Amino acid sequence: MALINKLREKMGTVVVAAVGLAILSFIAADLLGPNSNLFGGNDNNVGEIAGEDITYQEYQQQIEELKYNFTLQTNRNPSESELISIRQQAWDFLIVKKAFQKQYDELGVEVTDEELVDMVQGNNISPDLKQAFTDPNTGEFNQDQVVNFLKNLDQAPPAQQAAWYNFERGLHPSRLRLKYDNLILMTDYATTAEAKNAHKAENTTADIKYLFVPLYAVSDSAVEVTDAQMKTYLKEHKEAFEVEESRSISYVSFPINPSPEDSAALKAELAEIKKELANVPNDSTFAILNSDGNDQAFETYGRGNLPEKLANNVSNLSEGDIRGPYFENGTFKLYKVSKIVEDGEPSAKASHILFRASADDEAAKAEAEQRAKDVLKELKAGADFADMARQHSDDPSASSGGDLGWFSKGQMVPPFEEAVFGKNRTGLVDKIVETDFGYHIIYVTEPATALNYKVATITKEVGPSDDSRDAAFRKADYFAGVSSSKEEFEKNAKEEKYNILTGEEIYKNARTIGNLANSREVVRWAYNDASIGEVSPVFEVDDNYVVAVLTKEVEKGAADLDLVRQEVTAKVKNEKKAEIIRKKLTGINGSLEELAKAFGSDAKIYSTSDLKLSSSTLSNVGFAPTAVGKAFGLEPGKRSEPVIVDSGVVIIELNSVTKANEVADYSNYKNQLQQSASSRSSYSIMEAVKENANIEDKRYKFF
Repeated sequence: MALINKLREKMGTVVVAAVGLAILSFIAADLLGPNSNLFGGNDNNVGEIAGEDITYQEYQQQIEELKYNFTLQTNRNPSESELISIRQQAWDFLIVKKAFQKQYDELGVEVTDEELVDMVQGNNISPDLKQAFTDPNTGEFNQDQVVNFLKNLDQAPPAQQAAWYNFERGLHPSRLRLKYDNLILMTDYATTAEAKNAHKAENTTADIKYLFVPLYAVSDSAVEVTDAQMKTYLKEHKEAFEVEESRSISYVSFPINPSPEDSAALKAELAEIKKELANVPNDSTFAILNSDGNDQAFETYGRGNLPEKLANNVSNLSEGDIRGPYFENGTFKLYKVSKIVEDGEPSAKASHILFRASADDEAAKAEAEQRAKDVLKELKAGADFADMARQHSDDPSASSGGDLGWFSKGQMVPPFEEAVFGKNRTGLVDKIVETDFGYHIIYVTEPATALNYKVATITKEVGPSDDSRDAAFRKADYFAGVSSSKEEFEKNAKEEKYNILTGEEIYKNARTIGNLANSREVVRWAYNDASIGEVSPVFEVDDNYVVAVLTKEVEKGAADLDLVRQEVTAKVKNEKKAEIIRKKLTGINGSLEELAKAFGSDAKIYSTSDLKLSSSTLSNVGFAPTAVGKAFGLEPGKRSEPVIVDSGVVIIELNSVTKANEVADYSNYKNQLQQSASSRSSYSIMEAVKENANIEDKRYKFF
C-alpha cells in the first residue's frame, strides 16, 4: 500500500477523530440554533465562489480545523485578533479550493496516488519535506529520517502529528496548483524581435529642449465647471471611479465612566484588603487572587528598578511594610515588601560632570583636565553639584543635573565603575576620573547595594459600577428612543450638546469605526438591518454606549457624481486649464525663449541630453509618456505642437537622436523579458481566477 495510505491508517484515531469530533460538535450546535435552516431560519450562506454557495456550516468547519491546528501548535486557544486572521485564512482556503477546482476540472488537471507517493519517498521529493529532513551538517536530504519518522508517527506528540497531517493534506492541492500554474508560466516566451525592441528602447537617447507650463499657471477662478460637464467626464472615465460597497454613519458616544462613588467604594475595598494583606500566610497568592492584572503581582526588584512610590521611600523600607494604596494611571496600587535579601546584582546611583577635550591632542586633553580640576575645587568648597553640572558638563545628562540614575556592574566603562563601586558612602569622589569619554567629576548619590526586594503588588482598576453603567445606558437608551429619524437624531444631539461623530466609507468587513475599536456589531447593523435615516439601538462598544444613524449607502460599481464630486471637479478643471494654456501657446510665435517670455513667469525652459526612449517621465514635468513619444517622433531641429500632460503643457524641440547600436546576442534581453513576464503571471493567475470566480462575500452577516 502507498505510504500516504499507511500514514492515514496510523494517525486516523489520533488527529482525524479529534478534528472530526470538534467539528461535528460545533455543527450540531449550529444546526439546532435559532438561525438554522432546519427551523426556517434566514439565508445560511456566507458567500458564493465560482457559482457555488458557501454555507455557514462549511465555512465554520474550515475555521474549526484551523483553530484546532492552532491550538495543537501553540498549546493555547487563539485570541480574538488571531481568530479574525483564522477566519480570513479559512475564506482564502475556500476560494482556492472552489475557484481553482473549477479550473482544474475544465482543463483535466489531476494528481495521481503514484505522484503523491513520489513526492514523499520517490525521485521528486516535496521541497518542504526536503527542507525539514535535510542534515544541517552535510546539507543532504536524508530519506531514511523520513521513513523512521513515519514509522514512529503514532508515538509523536500531537502537535507533530497535526503538522504532518496538514502537510499530507496539502500535498494534493499544492501539486495541482503547481501543475496549473506551470501550464500558464511555461507559455511565457520572448521573441528576438521583442528583445531587439527592448534593447532599442533602453539605449536610444534624445537631446531635447522643452518649454513647460504647469497647470497652476491658470487659477481655479478662471475656469467654471458645470454638472453636465462633470457627468460627461464621469461617464467617459467610469472605470477610474469604481467604488466598493460601503456605509456611512453618524453616531453619539456615551462613555461608561466610573463615578466618584465608584472610586470611594474601591478605596474602601482596598482598605479591607490592606488589613488582610498584613496577616496572610502567602503574599504572592493573595496578590494574584486580588489583582485585576496579575502579571506583576509578585516580583523581585533590585534597588534600581523598584516601583517609584517605594523607591522614593527606600531608606525606611523594611520587611512586612505595606504602602499605599497609590493612584497611578487609572488604577490603585497597594504594595507589600514581603522580603529583603542581599543576593542581587550590585547596583549604585551616581551623577557626573563630563569634560571632553576639544581635540584629540595632549594640549586639548590637558585643558579639559584643568577645567575639571577647577570645578572639583569649587564643589569641594560647597558649590551645588547639579547647578555646576548644568553649567559645565559636556554630557546630555547636564540637563538633569548630571543624574545617571541607577546602574549595575558592567554598564559603565571600568574606570568610572571602579570609582563609583569603590565608594561605600554617598558623596563626592575626591579625584578626577579619566575615561575614553573625557574627564569626570562623580557624585555617588546611592552607594552600591546588592539588596533585592520581593514585593507583592495588588492592582485594582477604577472601573464603573453597575449603577454607573446603568446610568450611562439610560442616557443612551433615552436618546435612541426619542430619535426616530436622522433629523430628530441631529436635533436631539444639538439640544443635549452631544458631540456627533461620523464614520465614512465603512466597508462590510470592517471591525473599527473611526476611534471606536471593536465596533463590529455596529458595522453588521449598518449592513444587515439599517436603512437610510434609521437610528440604531444602543450598542456597547468597549467603554462606551453608542447610538448611530445610517447616513449613506454606496453600492459596488460606478460611483455617483455626488460621491466623487470633488475629485471629478478637479479633473475637469485641469482639462480646461490645459486647454487654455495650449491655445495661448499656439497663438504665440518665435523661439521657445520668446514663447516663455510672452506667456509669463510660470513658463520655464529645461533641457536634457540623455532622454531614453523607454522613459515615461520628463525632469521637472513628471509623468509624460505622450511628450516622450512626441520627442522621438520629431526630426532633428523640429518642434512639437503643445502637448497636454498630467501636470501641464509641454512644447519639445529635438536637437538630436543617438540610436542604439546593434548587438550580436540579444539573449540577455530575452531572458529579462521572459522573467518579467513570468513574475507578472505568477501574481496575475490568482487574481484572474478570483475575478473569474465572481466571489460574493456575505460573511458580514454572521461575523
